[in-house]
Amino acid sequence: MAVTVIIARLFHLLLKRSSRGRRRCAATLPPGSMGLPLVGETLRFFVQSPSLDLFPFFQRRLEKYGPIFKTNLVGKDLIVSLDPELNNYVFQQEEKAFQIWYPESFMRILGDDNILSSVGSLHKLMRSLVLRVFGPENLRLVLLHDVQSAVKRSLDSWLEKPSIELKAAASSMIFSVTAKWLIGYKASGTSGELWKHYDTQGVVTFPLGIPGTAFYRCMQGRKNVLKVLKQLLDERKKAEPRESKDFFDLVIDELKKEKPLLNEKTALNLLFALLFASFETTSSGITIALKFLADNPKALQELTEEHEQIRKRRADPDAEITWEEYKSMKFTSCVIHESLRLANIAPVLFRKAKQDVHIKGYTIPEGWTVMICPSAVHLNPTTYENPSVFNPWRWKDISKPVGGSKDFIAFGWGLRFCIGADFAKLQMAVFMHYLLTKYRWKVVSGGNIVLSPGLQFPNGFHVQVIPKS
Repeated sequence: MAVTVIIARLFHLLLKRSSRGRRRCAATLPPGSMGLPLVGETLRFFVQSPSLDLFPFFQRRLEKYGPIFKTNLVGKDLIVSLDPELNNYVFQQEEKAFQIWYPESFMRILGDDNILSSVGSLHKLMRSLVLRVFGPENLRLVLLHDVQSAVKRSLDSWLEKPSIELKAAASSMIFSVTAKWLIGYKASGTSGELWKHYDTQGVVTFPLGIPGTAFYRCMQGRKNVLKVLKQLLDERKKAEPRESKDFFDLVIDELKKEKPLLNEKTALNLLFALLFASFETTSSGITIALKFLADNPKALQELTEEHEQIRKRRADPDAEITWEEYKSMKFTSCVIHESLRLANIAPVLFRKAKQDVHIKGYTIPEGWTVMICPSAVHLNPTTYENPSVFNPWRWKDISKPVGGSKDFIAFGWGLRFCIGADFAKLQMAVFMHYLLTKYRWKVVSGGNIVLSPGLQFPNGFHVQVIPKS
């Protein structure tokens, strides 16, 4: 049965590829290679690299074809852009000449009509709902306190262990905050391990639902998470209205409208995607930041001094961080931006052409996808001197982008700028404050980084947390 499914799937991809042949001939496509039949250049794309330099797949083709080239990955014809001007144009033409797009495997895992792929009025509604919970006002008045409580609770629990794997421990810590505000107080306790069902290994791959494959594991995890979310949604529908509303309450209010834009399926997909996005990227950011700091004692010393000074200026040194103190963490902000610049946690971004686009002497045919590579932007030597070096001081002379820029797209740019960017940076800053002022820490094992093309710690990053005397 499994062999039949594979053959049928590959035959379908071959037919789709053949049907585009005539169109390709009529268009002036960028140079490049479409690779082998059916698999394209997929196998070469996923070859791991132990360096944070520009991923070898991109570097080799940049040298051979230039910053714009064509390829085929996981059965999809793509035009890859390492070109800042083309990137800029694509982002400016969001929902005009281009629209959001993700690989089939990614979409099947996140579900239809999720916030990442929604357009028009549905996308505006989803963003407005998210902003009511994770927007600037709630960050200042509520979430700053909740994040501090979660960080202090987690760090205290880590003291009991000889070491912790940082990314997993940070994921659990962050999930406890976001689950509280997305699916309720009780849910965050009863489903505290829910985040473990999420798996990123199969999001960009051939969508073959065969046991043993990364895609199959992702789909099983999705099934488990959605089962819990459906149960929680059904329980909340029957409960009495609450004065203090979380995201579940906002969704239910929308579902009860006479002509709702959301239906239950869309709402569950939205919650699934938000829970995933809330902890996966931020936990990676915290892990890579500590990895860089462990390798750079000078940066660690200056960062520690900044947070010790904040603590010393308080009437009560053990008081919580105020909003004004958070906004004063200038070098912390430099460390966060530099960590995200080098880590490129979202290794590629996709946009599909809604019409034929003629630019820079090439044609991007309608229906073709442009794959934008943030690392090409973040490692551009004309923008960043010695771009592969961790140097947070460079950001003292660079204005830190509020909504992204053509030179910094760690959170995207334009209409699709990540709605949780400020929340993610706040969590990273708060974590650093308590870790550096209350504890000492040392690397126990792991910490080796590979790109594939996303950032991975194949042996984990294990650290020991010790209280300061």
